[in-house]
Amino acid sequence: MIEPSRRQADARAAVNALTRASRILERSLPDLSLADFRVLSAVAEGEARASRLAHRLALGKPAISSTVDSLVRRGLLTKQAHDADQRATDLVLTTTGEAARASAEEALIAVVTQLVDDTDDPAATLTALASLEPAIERRQAFIAAARHAAGAAL
Repeated sequence: MIEPSRRQADARAAVNALTRASRILERSLPDLSLADFRVLSAVAEGEARASRLAHRLALGKPAISSTVDSLVRRGLLTKQAHDADQRATDLVLTTTGEAARASAEEALIAVVTQLVDDTDDPAATLTALASLEPAIERRQAFIAAARHAAGAAL
Protein backbone atom coordinates (compact mmCIF):
# COMPACT_ATOMS: atom_id res chain seq x y z
CA MET A 1 0.00 0.00 0.00
CA ILE A 2 1.26 3.47 -0.89
CA GLU A 3 1.68 5.73 2.10
CA PRO A 4 -0.76 8.69 2.07
CA SER A 5 1.88 11.38 1.57
CA ARG A 6 3.42 9.48 -1.37
CA ARG A 7 -0.04 8.86 -2.88
CA GLN A 8 -0.84 12.57 -2.59
CA ALA A 9 2.45 13.54 -4.21
CA ASP A 10 1.93 11.02 -7.03
CA ALA A 11 -1.64 12.25 -7.56
CA ARG A 12 -0.42 15.85 -7.72
CA ALA A 13 2.24 14.85 -10.28
CA ALA A 14 -0.37 12.91 -12.28
CA VAL A 15 -2.69 15.94 -12.37
CA ASN A 16 0.16 18.09 -13.57
CA ALA A 17 1.19 15.54 -16.20
CA LEU A 18 -2.36 14.99 -17.49
CA THR A 19 -3.06 18.71 -17.65
CA ARG A 20 0.14 19.36 -19.57
CA ALA A 21 -0.44 16.34 -21.82
CA SER A 22 -3.92 17.64 -22.61
CA ARG A 23 -2.43 20.92 -23.78
CA ILE A 24 0.16 19.09 -25.90
CA LEU A 25 -2.59 16.95 -27.43
CA GLU A 26 -4.73 20.02 -28.14
CA ARG A 27 -1.84 21.76 -29.88
CA SER A 28 -1.12 18.70 -32.04
CA LEU A 29 -4.45 19.18 -33.83
CA PRO A 30 -4.19 22.05 -36.31
CA ASP A 31 -7.79 21.93 -37.57
CA LEU A 32 -9.81 20.52 -34.66
CA SER A 33 -10.12 21.06 -30.93
CA LEU A 34 -10.20 18.09 -28.59
CA ALA A 35 -13.92 18.80 -28.13
CA ASP A 36 -14.40 18.61 -31.91
CA PHE A 37 -12.48 15.33 -32.00
CA ARG A 38 -14.54 13.87 -29.13
CA VAL A 39 -17.81 14.75 -30.87
CA LEU A 40 -16.68 13.41 -34.26
CA SER A 41 -15.45 10.21 -32.61
CA ALA A 42 -18.70 9.69 -30.70
CA VAL A 43 -20.74 10.22 -33.89
CA ALA A 44 -18.44 7.79 -35.72
CA GLU A 45 -19.15 5.24 -32.95
CA GLY A 46 -22.90 5.56 -33.48
CA GLU A 47 -24.07 8.45 -31.29
CA ALA A 48 -26.45 10.20 -33.67
CA ARG A 49 -28.34 12.53 -31.33
CA ALA A 50 -26.93 15.67 -29.74
CA SER A 51 -28.72 14.93 -26.45
CA ARG A 52 -27.03 11.52 -26.20
CA LEU A 53 -23.69 13.11 -27.11
CA ALA A 54 -24.10 15.56 -24.23
CA HIS A 55 -24.86 12.68 -21.86
CA ARG A 56 -22.04 10.45 -23.10
CA LEU A 57 -19.41 13.19 -23.07
CA ALA A 58 -20.71 14.70 -19.80
CA LEU A 59 -21.16 18.10 -21.41
CA GLY A 60 -23.99 20.56 -21.21
CA LYS A 61 -26.40 20.83 -24.12
CA PRO A 62 -25.23 24.39 -24.97
CA ALA A 63 -21.63 23.17 -25.31
CA ILE A 64 -22.69 20.27 -27.54
CA SER A 65 -24.94 22.52 -29.62
CA SER A 66 -22.15 25.01 -30.17
CA THR A 67 -19.65 22.31 -31.15
CA VAL A 68 -22.14 20.53 -33.42
CA ASP A 69 -23.12 23.80 -35.12
CA SER A 70 -19.45 24.60 -35.74
CA LEU A 71 -18.79 21.14 -37.18
CA VAL A 72 -21.85 21.42 -39.44
CA ARG A 73 -20.74 24.86 -40.70
CA ARG A 74 -17.32 23.42 -41.47
CA GLY A 75 -18.81 20.53 -43.41
CA LEU A 76 -17.65 17.82 -41.01
CA LEU A 77 -21.13 16.81 -39.83
CA THR A 78 -24.59 16.99 -41.33
CA LYS A 79 -27.98 16.96 -39.66
CA GLN A 80 -30.57 14.62 -41.14
CA ALA A 81 -34.20 14.10 -40.27
CA HIS A 82 -34.70 11.09 -38.01
CA ASP A 83 -36.67 8.29 -39.67
CA ALA A 84 -39.09 7.58 -36.82
CA ASP A 85 -39.30 10.95 -35.04
CA GLN A 86 -39.96 13.98 -37.23
CA ARG A 87 -38.95 16.35 -34.41
CA ALA A 88 -35.50 14.79 -34.06
CA THR A 89 -32.40 15.05 -36.18
CA ASP A 90 -29.52 12.65 -36.49
CA LEU A 91 -25.91 13.69 -36.77
CA VAL A 92 -23.97 12.10 -39.60
CA LEU A 93 -20.26 12.30 -40.26
CA THR A 94 -19.43 13.59 -43.73
CA THR A 95 -16.59 12.07 -45.74
CA THR A 96 -14.55 15.16 -44.87
CA GLY A 97 -15.49 14.77 -41.21
CA GLU A 98 -14.39 11.14 -41.15
CA ALA A 99 -11.09 12.08 -42.80
CA ALA A 100 -10.55 14.88 -40.24
CA ARG A 101 -11.41 12.52 -37.36
CA ALA A 102 -9.07 9.80 -38.63
CA SER A 103 -6.24 12.28 -39.23
CA ALA A 104 -6.70 13.77 -35.76
CA GLU A 105 -6.71 10.32 -34.19
CA GLU A 106 -3.44 9.43 -35.92
CA ALA A 107 -1.87 12.72 -34.76
CA LEU A 108 -3.02 12.10 -31.18
CA ILE A 109 -1.73 8.52 -31.24
CA ALA A 110 1.64 9.77 -32.48
CA VAL A 111 1.89 12.28 -29.63
CA VAL A 112 0.91 9.74 -26.97
CA THR A 113 3.35 7.22 -28.42
CA GLN A 114 6.16 9.79 -28.36
CA LEU A 115 5.35 10.72 -24.76
CA VAL A 116 5.22 7.16 -23.46
CA ASP A 117 8.32 6.18 -25.43
CA ASP A 118 10.18 8.75 -23.33
CA THR A 119 9.26 7.02 -20.04
CA ASP A 120 11.19 4.31 -18.18
CA ASP A 121 8.62 1.63 -19.13
CA PRO A 122 6.69 2.64 -22.26
CA ALA A 123 4.55 -0.51 -22.41
CA ALA A 124 3.49 -0.25 -18.77
CA THR A 125 2.81 3.48 -19.10
CA LEU A 126 0.64 2.96 -22.19
CA THR A 127 -1.22 0.10 -20.49
CA ALA A 128 -1.79 2.23 -17.38
CA LEU A 129 -3.15 5.11 -19.46
CA ALA A 130 -5.41 2.79 -21.44
CA SER A 131 -6.71 1.24 -18.20
CA LEU A 132 -8.14 4.65 -17.24
CA GLU A 133 -10.78 4.36 -19.99
CA PRO A 134 -13.42 2.40 -18.00
CA ALA A 135 -13.01 4.70 -14.98
CA ILE A 136 -13.35 7.77 -17.21
CA GLU A 137 -16.52 6.33 -18.79
CA ARG A 138 -18.00 5.67 -15.34
CA ARG A 139 -17.06 9.17 -14.14
CA GLN A 140 -18.60 10.81 -17.21
CA ALA A 141 -21.79 8.79 -16.74
CA PHE A 142 -21.92 9.86 -13.08
CA ILE A 143 -21.44 13.55 -14.03
CA ALA A 144 -24.10 13.33 -16.72
CA ALA A 145 -26.57 11.67 -14.33
CA ALA A 146 -25.89 14.32 -11.68
CA ARG A 147 -26.47 17.11 -14.22
CA HIS A 148 -29.67 15.45 -15.38
CA ALA A 149 -30.90 15.05 -11.79
CA ALA A 150 -30.05 18.67 -11.00
CA GLY A 151 -31.92 19.83 -14.11
CA ALA A 152 -34.95 17.70 -13.25
CA ALA A 153 -35.00 19.13 -9.72
CA LEU A 154 -35.38 22.68 -11.03
